[in-house]
Amino acid sequence: MAEPGQSSPAAVSPDEAKLDELRERIDAVDTALLDRINERARLVREVGRLKNFSRTPVYAAGREAAIVERLRRENRGPFPDAGIAPVFREIISSTRSLEAEVRVAYLGPEGTFAHLAASRQFGDLVELRGVPSIADVFAAVERGKVDLGIVPVENTTTGVVTETLDAFSEFDVTVCGESVLEVSQTLLSQSGRLEDVRRVASHPQPLAQCRDWLSRHLADVERVETASSATAAQAAARDAGVAAIASSMAGRVYGLRAIEESIEDRADNTTRFLVLSREGPTPGDQDLTSVVFTIRKDEAGALFRLLEPFARRGINLTSIQQRPMKGKPWEYLFFVDLEGNRDEPRVEEALKAAEDVATSVRVLGSFPRSPSVGGRD
Repeated sequence: MAEPGQSSPAAVSPDEAKLDELRERIDAVDTALLDRINERARLVREVGRLKNFSRTPVYAAGREAAIVERLRRENRGPFPDAGIAPVFREIISSTRSLEAEVRVAYLGPEGTFAHLAASRQFGDLVELRGVPSIADVFAAVERGKVDLGIVPVENTTTGVVTETLDAFSEFDVTVCGESVLEVSQTLLSQSGRLEDVRRVASHPQPLAQCRDWLSRHLADVERVETASSATAAQAAARDAGVAAIASSMAGRVYGLRAIEESIEDRADNTTRFLVLSREGPTPGDQDLTSVVFTIRKDEAGALFRLLEPFARRGINLTSIQQRPMKGKPWEYLFFVDLEGNRDEPRVEEALKAAEDVATSVRVLGSFPRSPSVGGRD
């Protein structure tokens, strides 16, 4: 009983007592999780020692994709399957950093969709380096200035990214992975008001992806192409009359306000990125192979005979792109993506048969397919 002049202690309700008990149990689980993560880290550090001895690359796209896919299959809930990839991406990224520092080049500066794709593909504990152009990403990988690069190769709205395909003819790099990112474009400015916009700036791809929206809302406003969407955001940060089409991440980075979100013309606006390295990954179960061919322009039926060996062996071709050859008017490079790894017997046989038809063949890489589309920024 309380003394005179003293208040009685507040009674703890059964619900509050149960809540405290559940929180204590959650804390205990968190501690146990941390212990197991540290156990994983010690094992990964030992793997790093073995990789260093054998000069095996630290980043293994196939292995990391297989980990996430296995965990999804084994998940019994209620933890959502969609949460497995982002959680384990950071766990893998953090423990991978114990093996070695991984340097990744992307089309910068900070805040581009390539930056976002790199962050989602590799996690936060890698060294991300923004470079001025897609060709610079290729050059940084080829010259060993970075371990990996990530570049956009195609978009569901605007199609192939020609700068990326053209760079493959100039640089000796290997495709070791892919990442698929659902892209949501935001119109950004200092004021966040549509009436203040005098110019709209962005990379040619976002400008094309938002063409219909711009025609409806800013038909008479000048459109300015920039090296990247983040470069456009930088211009908007300097000039109150400029609005940038960029990611919402760019708005946060450069202190801009959103005039309008999701201005892309297609709701399924998605960009596919390729991961570049100097060495290819180990074979996996869900691989794609990218190949570039040249054929004689004066030989009738050459393209049919080039592709026929793949059809005869039941190999699905997921993409065929054509690009002009530099210095050779009316001659073309044919970029082909096919299902399967280059070391599979049927794929190897088809490539050999195609080689007998082609003037030249270069396998750009066999790599694991991206398991899913990333979330919007």
